[in-house]
Amino acid sequence: MTSVTAEASGQFAIENTLRVNRLGYGTMQLTGPGVWGPPADPDEAVRVLRRAAELGVTLFDTADSYGPAVAEPLLRRALAPYGEDVVIATKAGLTRQGPDQWAPVGRPAYLRQQCEMSLRILGVDRIALFQLHRVDPEVPLEDQVGELKALRDEGKIAHIGLSEVSVEQIEQARAVAPIASVQNLYNLANRSAEPVLDHCERQNIAFIPWFPLATGGLAQPGGPIAVIASRMSATPSQLALAWLLHRSPVMLPIPGTSSVEHLEENVAAAGLRLSQDDFDELTAAVTSRA
Repeated sequence: MTSVTAEASGQFAIENTLRVNRLGYGTMQLTGPGVWGPPADPDEAVRVLRRAAELGVTLFDTADSYGPAVAEPLLRRALAPYGEDVVIATKAGLTRQGPDQWAPVGRPAYLRQQCEMSLRILGVDRIALFQLHRVDPEVPLEDQVGELKALRDEGKIAHIGLSEVSVEQIEQARAVAPIASVQNLYNLANRSAEPVLDHCERQNIAFIPWFPLATGGLAQPGGPIAVIASRMSATPSQLALAWLLHRSPVMLPIPGTSSVEHLEENVAAAGLRLSQDDFDELTAAVTSRA
């Protein structure tokens, strides 16, 4: 059992007001295969969520489409009534047609409906961070973000986030409303979102990397992750998280797992400190994929 808590990862204030421990938790893996349907063991899912809170995780990332309508009810079952340290970030804008199937819908009326549903399902009066899960190419971005701004103005959400966006789209959105966070695919093995991360750092926007533990072949025996992990008595996954935390002060990794054991292993990465040489070696070991 780890003695390290998520507090060791440091803190970040989202939009300068919402302070969270930088190492969070993502709920997507608390669903069935293909992110469809309930987990095989809902009680274990609840144990994972409660253990995460015990270990100092304050940022819990979820979405209406996880299940769909599976991850949000599990969060309520596990953590309600929520303490002041629990920050739930949910998303809307992707619909589900079956396992591993996702289709964007960004019509303002739909985004409002899903916000109202998440408020009810989570059992909260206001959502701390509400993220546009995907930009719908059939709807002007200004209309999608404009509806989130209206919801914020009504007090139903506190902060607005985006997911899988370009620098240009971030700036389009910021012309409509303040943007508190961006959630893009990013990890040690796939750094194609590097320009977006750099932009977020310049603007002090939280960057939430999804799929943070992917390491590709770097973790194979003899690979750079395996070598450095062995030297530091760490696992490759811990090293991948430590690299993300070192990479930028606005980085908020949200590794997910359905296992308490793996959760504890991930949280222990908060206490892992890379030397600049180790960080540079890992960074140079992979060429960012476009």
